[in-house]
This record gives sequence, C-alpha cells and structure tokens, in this order.
Amino acid sequence: MSPRNGTVVCPGSYDPVTNGHVDIITRTSQVFDRVVVGVVNNPVRKQRTLFNAEERRDFIAAATADLPNVEVQIFSTLLVEFARHNDAKAILKGLRAISDFEYEFEMAQLNRKLDPGIESMYMIASPHYSFLSSTGVKEMATFGGEVSDLVPASVAAALSERLPER
Repeated sequence: MSPRNGTVVCPGSYDPVTNGHVDIITRTSQVFDRVVVGVVNNPVRKQRTLFNAEERRDFIAAATADLPNVEVQIFSTLLVEFARHNDAKAILKGLRAISDFEYEFEMAQLNRKLDPGIESMYMIASPHYSFLSSTGVKEMATFGGEVSDLVPASVAAALSERLPER
C-alpha cells in the first residue's frame, strides 16, 4: 500500500512504548503520508510515568527510525489542538479489546465536539499484540519477568536498569 491521505496523529503516553505500539505506528505509516506520534507530556489517566516525556520520545524515535514519514513530538495541549498544530486530518489509535473501545468512543465524541473537522480512526491490534499493554510490561519487568520480546531493545534495557529485580 503506498502512502496517502495527509497527516495523522497517533497520541499516547507510551510509558513505555511496546512492540504493539510500534506495529500500529508502522502500519499507519503505510496509509498516511505523515505520521506524528504524539507523546503526552503529563498523562491525565496516570499518576506518574516511569519514563519522562523525553525518554519516551527517544524510545519511539529509535524504534521507528527506519520509517521516514514518522516523527515524534511531545505535547501538553488538548489533543485536537496538537492535531491542528500539525495540520492533521485524523487521530489514529490502536484498539486491543472492547474495554479500549469504550474509553476511545467517549474520547472521540469529545474530540469531535472540539473540532468536527478532525476524524478519529482506529486500527485493530495485530493478534499477537492484542494482549500487550505498557502497564502489563511494567508489572512483568517489576517482578523480573522477561519482556525483551514485548518491547524495543532500548526499552528492555532501560526497564532492567530502572526496575531492578526484586
């Protein structure tokens, strides 16, 4: 599939980025001309992040370095403002399960109210990543579980440094 369709924003906390995230970003890069991965500076739904915004941005940039139409930015505004700032026509998020849909449906309606010109789009997780979440990866790493096949190599190394085995 050749790139087309302008700019899309793929927002998230990415704390940390997983191979599931990288899969969604990679697949999105095959559909849109420009993919802006937006790293939320201070996520509202999380008390605090394990990695700061710059670290999370750098992990994603390294994991997507081979995708020339992908760029990574940190943002601290409303998502629709970030999308407008980047001339994005759409916001794209990955969905793993029904529980993801319920939350994302609500957010899509709020974003549509703020800017009806920016579409919300969803990509279904690849089957082998449908169970994968940043929270699950952090929990596994905290208790010494092997996560190297779930995250980019730089993230696995950083997790082992930041979360020494108990």
